[in-house]
Amino acid sequence: MSLARRAPRSHVVDVRGLDYHVLEWGDADAPARVLLHGWMDVAASFQFVVDAFAGRFRAIAPDWQGFGRSGWRTDGYWFPDYVADLDFLLAALAPGQRVHLVGHSLGANVAMIYAGVRPGNVASVIALDGFGIPSEEPSAQPAKLSAWLDALHHPPGFSRYADLAAVADRLQKNNPRLPRDKAAYLAGEWAEALPDGEARLRADPRHKLPFPTVYRIDEIEAIWRAISAPVLWVKAAESTIPRWVAGDRDPDAEIARRMANVRGARLVTVADAGHMLHHDRPDEVARIVDAFVAEAEAVIPAKAGIQK
Repeated sequence: MSLARRAPRSHVVDVRGLDYHVLEWGDADAPARVLLHGWMDVAASFQFVVDAFAGRFRAIAPDWQGFGRSGWRTDGYWFPDYVADLDFLLAALAPGQRVHLVGHSLGANVAMIYAGVRPGNVASVIALDGFGIPSEEPSAQPAKLSAWLDALHHPPGFSRYADLAAVADRLQKNNPRLPRDKAAYLAGEWAEALPDGEARLRADPRHKLPFPTVYRIDEIEAIWRAISAPVLWVKAAESTIPRWVAGDRDPDAEIARRMANVRGARLVTVADAGHMLHHDRPDEVARIVDAFVAEAEAVIPAKAGIQK
């Protein structure tokens, strides 16, 4: 089943020896918008937003390594690998351009880090419900490393689903706002049907391994302070992410404290939306992206030598 009003072009790019599946829409000569999905999601998750874009645009959306139709690693998944993969993808698909990064959740965190370490390659950043993750104390390191070692001895797995309809059921359970037609569309991208009729997720279960290292927000904020492109954070009004990030702190105060590390960063809130705001309010997300990209293009045209 397809709801796509704008059919994507699908192709594979070699990224550091791994086959990367990429979707593209729009005009090849328009400023590039690079759409970066979140954990346990896929590039096609942005289809509804792309369908709502106005005017001329070029949208590029990869399936991250180990998700969707991209290849799996043999040595596990490390966060810096996402940043490295993005660097190589841009060199292959948008050489000599400053790109507009639009990331959701994990993808937003990758976009923010990339913008700080490769500022000359980025025209703007739009972070959809991605504000980093909860900060951890160094004292947590022994337990985290021990838990990771234990998990390596007992690798995680994913259960199969009865069929793709059951996958759509799960998507709607996770997000009650998601209508059935969109859930059915996403189910066919999120999972694959097997010969026996069952369905299997298009994801490497090793993504479920716990992190072996603590998350140091001071290190992340140092990277954010190096961002030179305009940044727009987009918060979903009914998302639980700010509370999760803040821990025992006030969520609004913690988000504001983190944002203060990015010069000129702005925040907008999308009403009537949860964490999957690009599914809940795709028209509004597209409107926000269109407006911010146009504003950034008026100040910093999307042209520059790719940083090495």
